[in-house]
Formats: sequence, C-alpha cells, structure tokens
Amino acid sequence: MALDKDFRPVLRFMVCSDIHIKDDPDCVERARFAKAIRCANAIAEQSETYKSLDALYIVGDFANSGTEIQMRAVKQIIDENLKPGTPYRLTMASHEYHGDGEENARKRFAEIFDMPLDSHEIINGFHFIAITTTHGCDFHEPQLRYAFDELKKAAADDPRKPIFFFQHPHLTDTVYGGIYWADEKLIPILMNYPQVIDFSGHSHAPINDPRSVFQDHFTAFGCGSMSYFEMEEFDKISGTFPPDKEQCAQMLIVEADAENRVRVYPYDVLTDRFFPQTWKIDVPSEPSTFLYTDARYRTTAVPAFADDAVLTAEAGETDVTLTFPQAKPDADSDYVNAYLIVIRSAETGAIVRQAGMYSGYHLSDMPQILTQKVDWLEHDTAYTVEVFPEGFFRNRGPKSIKTSFRTK
Repeated sequence: MALDKDFRPVLRFMVCSDIHIKDDPDCVERARFAKAIRCANAIAEQSETYKSLDALYIVGDFANSGTEIQMRAVKQIIDENLKPGTPYRLTMASHEYHGDGEENARKRFAEIFDMPLDSHEIINGFHFIAITTTHGCDFHEPQLRYAFDELKKAAADDPRKPIFFFQHPHLTDTVYGGIYWADEKLIPILMNYPQVIDFSGHSHAPINDPRSVFQDHFTAFGCGSMSYFEMEEFDKISGTFPPDKEQCAQMLIVEADAENRVRVYPYDVLTDRFFPQTWKIDVPSEPSTFLYTDARYRTTAVPAFADDAVLTAEAGETDVTLTFPQAKPDADSDYVNAYLIVIRSAETGAIVRQAGMYSGYHLSDMPQILTQKVDWLEHDTAYTVEVFPEGFFRNRGPKSIKTSFRTK
C-alpha cells in the first residue's frame, strides 16, 4: 500500500504523538523521530502528483519528562530533519509536566520553541487548531473557550472544508484507547462541527487498528507512539502491553484535495512502509457519509482458521506452550485482532483456564506463526485446549483449532 495515485492532494502533513524523547542522547526514540521526519519528506518527494510536506503536528508527550535536555533535543531533531520553512506545531500534556511541574514546563516550552501552546493556523487554505492540556491531561478554561471561539471562526470561513484539530488525550469513547486515556470535555464543542477531523494520542494504541479511526458527530484518529505500544484490552495473558511493545514507531500521513476530500495513511517508521489501510473521508461535513461508525460492530463477518491449521501443545509441569498459525481475517478487516485460549479438564470438561493473546497485528512484519505459554495448571493432569480467532468488533470466529495434552 502507498499513497493513492488517483488522489490529487493540495495539502499533505505528518502527525504523530508520544515520542517520549529522554535525556539519554542514545535513546531509541531520538533516532525514530528523526527517521519519521525523513520518511515523511521522502514520501512527499516520491509522490507523482504533489511533492510537498506542508506541516508537522505533534500532539503531546514528545518529551518523556519535559526537561530542558529533552525539549532541546526535540527542537534540534526537527531543525535538522524538517525542511526549512515547513511549519510545525507541538502541544504539551502529562509527560512534559512530569519534571518540575506545569508552570515551569510551559515557560521552558515558550523559550525553546517560541510558539503558542494553543494555535490556529491556516495552511494551504485549511484550518489547523491545536490546544494543550492543563492540570496534567485535562481541559479547562481558557482552552475550552479557545476551542469554541476558533472552531466558530474556522467554520464560518467554509462550513464544508475539513477542520484539522489536535490535542493529546483521546476524546472519551471515540477511538481505541479512548476509555482510560481520554478526556470528555471537548466533545460537546466538537460535535457541533462534523467537518472536524481530530488527532490525539496518549494511549499508545496502534494506528493500524481499525478502531483507531472513529466517526459519529465528527471524525477522530489515534496517532500511536514512537516509544512503545499499549492496548486497551484487559483479558490478555500479557496484560495491556503486548510482548513486543517496544517495536513501535508509527505516524500518520494526511492528505486533502481541492474537493475537501481527505485521505489518512498509517505508516510504520521501523519498516519504512505504509500499513495496508487508507482511511477515506469524502464528505467531511456530512455524517451520513461516514464509513467508520459503530455500525461496524454489527458485522456478521468473522475470522476463521484455515482448514489445515494445526494447534500443537508442549506441556511442562504446570504450564503448556501453544503454537499455531494466524487465522484468516474477516472480510471487513486486514488482520485478526486476537485469540481466545480455552483450556478444559479432560476428565470433567470444565473450563480451568481462559486467556486472550494478541495477534501481533500492530507490527508491520506481523508474525505468521504464534506461540503462547499458559501457566497456572496442575501437575500430571490431562487437558484439552481450543483456540478461537477474534476480530476487532466483538466478532469471534466459532470455528476453533484444538488438541489435548497432559502436564508432567
């Protein structure tokens, strides 16, 4: 997947979140961030129809604790890699305040970056509004008033044109990660403007997850991370962090054309390639045209294992290691989301262990063979085990693969 050659943009920008630059000059996030900007430049240069990168937006937690070393490192990376004259904006949030508090972080930001924390820019005729949280990761006055006033101005300019809006926390109960890592106060303001396309971070949820785009009263996108992954699922054997959580560097490339259509491309910085999705918003101002609504949860499509898929079990004294191939995704998805493991007593048939596991879909190089260790079993006991594939919209495949084993 690459940029849509049939789409002729008049605007292109990069947006990312949660870079987490640290004091250590050798921290991996510094290299990832620099590479991300270079990738965005290269994407623009290699485009057949439009060769400009018009802006860079970073929606918070660019610094791990907001020290002067970290903020100056971010500034230096931008200066050394973003082409001269390209506008950029950063918002701050919880991590920038972790060092010596919000007030000092705000003063430091103003000195180093010489830009407002709340901004309204017009780039190639499109409105960009960004606001920064206070009291950690919340919104209060005057930011709420600023958002209200600036959105009103932007919509008055052209009510059909998309308005790009940026803040660190997700909007509650919108994109994946938007339950725990979210703030709800902006929603009553934004929902009056269906042409808003909102970008947020905070959760570190994968940008190629189909739930990381959400549409209802407006459109919202999660922007991932360049440091580590975290999920918002609590039934997984590894917890909310996938085992390979540090293999993480993602960003979004966004384009708009003269007809106000928008394309959003999730990109994996580690492998230098786009994920296989292109999110499409053809009429940003009209919710009846939205594609990525909660109607997706009413799907009847389910993932399924191939007919020749085999589950193997290698038993230990109180554990078992399972190995099996990826299932085929449902008709509406590019991946399988996860797997449910059900272990039963061979003697009684009763369930003794249920555990979820991630599929690895968040990696551009998604593994094709999966291995998972399950413990908390009894010595010298016979069990049966089944594995069920799960989609992203609570659509579990009914067909399992199964086997039996005995612990030692």
